[in-house]
Amino acid sequence: MSDELKVMCKQLRLAYVAELLDKVSFENPEQYVLDLFKQELTLRETAKGERLIKKAKFMNQKELSDYRWDEHIRFPAHLDRSTLESLHFIKRKENLILTGSPGTGKSHLVTALGHKACRAGYEVRFYRVAELVDQLEKAWRDGKFQAFRNKFNKVDLIILDEMGYVPFNKEGAELLFLLISDWYEQRSLAITSNLEFSQWNRIFVDARLTAALVDRVIHHAHILSFTGDSYRVRHALSNHQTE
Repeated sequence: MSDELKVMCKQLRLAYVAELLDKVSFENPEQYVLDLFKQELTLRETAKGERLIKKAKFMNQKELSDYRWDEHIRFPAHLDRSTLESLHFIKRKENLILTGSPGTGKSHLVTALGHKACRAGYEVRFYRVAELVDQLEKAWRDGKFQAFRNKFNKVDLIILDEMGYVPFNKEGAELLFLLISDWYEQRSLAITSNLEFSQWNRIFVDARLTAALVDRVIHHAHILSFTGDSYRVRHALSNHQTE
């Protein structure tokens, strides 16, 4: 391939065409150009998805293909597995709430859905709730709270993992409430929690703030309940029994 062709591909921002020239079969000119551009677009989308995954800052690499869909997941009447995996809830700016005991697969599922959302072109952000609150409090102290809020202007899905593991002080709870109020009906939230909604006052302390927060979160929400024992415990016991 000539240097001139490489330069032209770069000028036209065709990132992959130069590499594909000898890899696409030729039947006729129209078919060749069409297949060449199709592969260029496919590779662009793949690269974009990986960039979005990196920006999301997931804690783990989890995929839906690895997820164990056990009978312990109770879906609401209007939602099933295929509808959930379609990600329509993001397009509709609906929330996803996963509640249940630790170790039952909640974080794995929302992370896997987040990865799929990135590959579908959605902007996603992943936070452990306690770490998000720490960042909010620091931004407030540094006078950068508004700048922090603006970071979510183009985000489609925010994943808040482990709501309820660590209680917040009054300032942290109020800052998180302000942020979730910003997102209300503007973004999709996916929240995992080991607490039922009636127990969220343990986290936020103030009963009125808790009620207002729950009201925003469950409006337009799909609530999945995870029952049964911890998968990690069951897996460990299974390994122990086979030894």
